[in-house]
Formats: sequence, structure tokens, C-alpha cells
Amino acid sequence: MSASNEKNYRPETRLVHAGTLRSQYNEMSEALFLTQGYKYESAEDCELRFSGKIPGYVYSRYSNPTMDMFEQRMAALEGAEAARSTATGMAAVTTALMGLVRQGDHVVAAKALFGSCRWVIEDWLPRFGVPCTLVDGKDLNAWKAAATKNTKVFFMETPTNPTLEVYDIQAVADIAHNAGAKLVIDNVFATPLYQSPLTLGADVVVYSATKHIDGQGRVLGGVILASQQMIMDNYHQLLRQTGPSLSPFNAWVMLKGLETLAVRVERQTQTAGKVSDALAGHAKLTRLIYPGRADHPQADIVKKQMKAGSTLVSFAIKGGKEGAFRFLNGLKLILITNNLGDAKSLITHPTTTTHQRLTPDQRAELGIGDGLVRLSCGLEHADDLIEDLLAALDKV
Repeated sequence: MSASNEKNYRPETRLVHAGTLRSQYNEMSEALFLTQGYKYESAEDCELRFSGKIPGYVYSRYSNPTMDMFEQRMAALEGAEAARSTATGMAAVTTALMGLVRQGDHVVAAKALFGSCRWVIEDWLPRFGVPCTLVDGKDLNAWKAAATKNTKVFFMETPTNPTLEVYDIQAVADIAHNAGAKLVIDNVFATPLYQSPLTLGADVVVYSATKHIDGQGRVLGGVILASQQMIMDNYHQLLRQTGPSLSPFNAWVMLKGLETLAVRVERQTQTAGKVSDALAGHAKLTRLIYPGRADHPQADIVKKQMKAGSTLVSFAIKGGKEGAFRFLNGLKLILITNNLGDAKSLITHPTTTTHQRLTPDQRAELGIGDGLVRLSCGLEHADDLIEDLLAALDKV
């Protein structure tokens, strides 16, 4: 194992070197191990590996050198003791939650969640006898009031999708721990570069690696990060036996994506700041939300727990859905799609995509109006994006 796995290296260095495992050929680029299984030297060796009494790879559903490199690099970046990769971000979220609960347990979650996350909380877990309570993530008293003697998990994303609300991780972690629960944080919008939930008291951090970590719209993936004991006690066997595993090829793509994560996210964040400044106060907008601005509703929390804003900007267009669609259809450069974190700038209409399964009242409660759009800034020149946005607003 290379010396670059030592924790004293800065994040940018760890993104390039951490977790590197070279074969006997000493290749420079990380090796891609496309194999389902592994050969054993003897029946005795096979028995010992399967029992876990000696280290070694057994089956690529849960152990593979390329997957290991990705997991070790993510752990080094996050400052976590251990990581486990998954096939998608939702596989990471679902596993992170289900590994901590049993029938009769209770989950408290913020209402402002990605649509699929809310489905897992509201529809899936209750099927197995795990009810949930949804709260306003900004209201610390609501978190306290929702906890019961059976509460085992607090769950939230911050910044939220798509309204970019920011919640106080340390304060919610304290409430969770006082209630005997664990705090799980979806940290996708902040990226591991701008927010470190584990250092703020969170117990588990999850990512959709499909987003900024790949960063070029190529593959799906997810990752769960926590202490070694948390991973072994709650996730190791669940992942091993149920198989929501990341493919070695996708792990290799993610490894290469991590090498450029810092430069991409820094550039995208700078662009998002310029876009937010250019659109602020525009006559066709009723609202603009960006965590890097002083007028963000939780600017004090952003300053306390985030190193920078975000690659995303959300804004509401006059005229509701009709106005939003006129705007979206007027864009020439920015692409309409529901992904984010790509090298290309992407925009979506949450009411009809990521949050379409919510009722109008539920969306209204979260501040997701029919005119709201979410922009993920890419690597294009900021001025080209601003010109495209302003020209499309002229069509509203």
C-alpha cells in the first residue's frame, strides 16, 4: 500500500493517490479487475478465506481489488475509517437505513428529501414495521419532539434537493445521540470537499457517486462511509448477502473521476456563484437560492459547517409551470435532464421530475413551486451560461 494513504495529506492529494493498489506489473493507472471469482491455492485456503480467518478476495459481489481502491480512496477523502460501495446512490441510502433498523424501530427524517429517499422512508420501511416521522429539518425542537424510545435513525440531506436548505448537522447529531439514535447524512450536494458530516457528529454519510464523483455522466454508483465497527456491525453482512454491489468497471471509472473532483467542483462552484449573482433580482424571478450568498436563509449555518457554497443554484420563475417550461425550452446550451454534478450544465423542473410523486400540498410545504427549477453548473464558461439563461428568461 502506498504511503499516500497516510492521513496527513491534503484532500487534493488523497483524491489522486489514496487507496492505490498495484499489481506485480506496477501499472500507473489503477488496474481494472474484471472478474467474478478468485482462485484458491488449496481447499484449506478456500475455507479460511470464506470464514474470514485470513484476508483475500472471495467473490466480486462483495470484494474486488478495484472496488477496494475506490472505497479506500473515498474513506481517506471523507476522513472515515471504512467505506462500502454500492450499485447506485439509492442503494447506498436504502442500505444505510435498513442496516440500522428492525421491526418495531422508528425513523425521524427531514421532510425535504429527494423523491426516492422519501419513498424509502414513507412507503418502503413501514412495510417492514418501521414507521417514520417527517419533520421540518430547520426546526431543532421538531427533531426533539419526534424522537421516541424506539427511534433508531435520524436521516437528512443538507443542502437539500432542490430548495438548497441547509441544516445544522452538529445540533441534529446531538439530538439524535441524546435520543439513542444514529444520524445518517446524504452529503451529495455539498460533496466531501465542502462538508464533513462525520466531524460534525454524524454516524453515517452516504453519496450518490453518480453525481460529482463520476462527474461526467457515465456510470452509476454509491458509497456508505462510517466507522469500521459501524460498517462491520450493520452493513458488511447486509451488503454481502443481498448484493447491491458496485461493478468493478464502475468503480474504476469512479476512481478516475476522483482524480479531478477537486478541480471540477471548485470551477463549478465559482460558476454557480457567478450565475446566482447575475440572476439575483431578475424581474422574471420570484426567488433565488444559493448557499454561497449572504441572503441564503441559513447563511449562518452555511458559514459554520461548509467550506464553500455549491455547484447548484435553484430559482423560481414567474408564471408557474408554463413560465418554467417556456424558460427551459428557450435554453440552447444548458441541457434539460434530471442528473447533476456533470461536466455539462444541467437543469430540471422538480415538480414534474424528481419530486413529481409528492402531492401539490407536500411540494408547497417544501417550497417546491411549479415555477422552481434546479440548475447544476458544469465546466462551460460562466458567461456563456449566463447569456443562455438570460436569453431564455426573455422568452418567459
